[in-house]
Amino acid sequence: MTTARADVREGGRWPLAQRAKNDVLYVAIRGALGIACRAPTSVLRRCGRALGAVAHVLLARERRIARANVAVAFPELTPDAHAALVCASYRTLGELLGETVASLVPSRTPEPLPFARGARETLELALAEGRGVVFASAHLGPWERVASTLAATGFPLVVVAREAYDPRLTRLYDRLRGGRGVRTIYRSRPGAATGLLRTLRRGGLLGIPMDLASRVPSVDVPFFGRPARTAVGPARLALRTGAAVVVGTATREDGRVVIAASRIETSGLAADDDGARVLSGRINEVLAERIRAMPDAWPWMHPRFG
Repeated sequence: MTTARADVREGGRWPLAQRAKNDVLYVAIRGALGIACRAPTSVLRRCGRALGAVAHVLLARERRIARANVAVAFPELTPDAHAALVCASYRTLGELLGETVASLVPSRTPEPLPFARGARETLELALAEGRGVVFASAHLGPWERVASTLAATGFPLVVVAREAYDPRLTRLYDRLRGGRGVRTIYRSRPGAATGLLRTLRRGGLLGIPMDLASRVPSVDVPFFGRPARTAVGPARLALRTGAAVVVGTATREDGRVVIAASRIETSGLAADDDGARVLSGRINEVLAERIRAMPDAWPWMHPRFG
């Protein structure tokens, strides 16, 4: 594990041993991707599910975290049901990983996701107001396909992300997203704040995942009924610029995976800390609803309430 001082994203330098370890990991990842990208997408999905099943068995600490989180979100279920849901989530996330690996091949265009009823109209109306849209999203289901679908259908999407611990892996992310027309602003890079503001002032769609805890300014607001550290920057940005706020994620509708979009009310909220806290809570409420509707496709092993 890298320390803060050794984090190259924050200007640090890797010690020799850490550099050697990261070099080995990078070579292994590139080699695995090189082999995997030659396989059909269906094979990669199946391999991903198998890998997820293995991870569920081997990663005891993460499995315990996942079961504790599921118990918070679904207190009405039995412990056996919690365990079954966690197992299913590992398999589903593994399958999605296989699908993501397949999309690294330039000749494989990911199949666009359909829009849920009213979702496209919600986004179009919000953009038509001319102040940009803060598109609060989540690592739920095929979230990379959500982004590529929006870009492919003409929405001016720019996503906010944190760079990988290894800059070489960040270049892989750029290849994945950039090849599908999705622009990325890395929040640790110089000029990131200016880029966020410029995107909104130009009437763009600024995609910001808000479902996981991260090392950014945060507030404690309810998530699945329990206080959880939540990034407050998106709410502050929306209130200070007048941008519309839309929660957009994958979800299931009529037995298929679709893109859902819900406008979040911001009228009456002041552009101050209290307003940002209230707005962050409103966003969390909708995100939790989406995750409950698609619970096997969210990373429960993340220490969200830790």
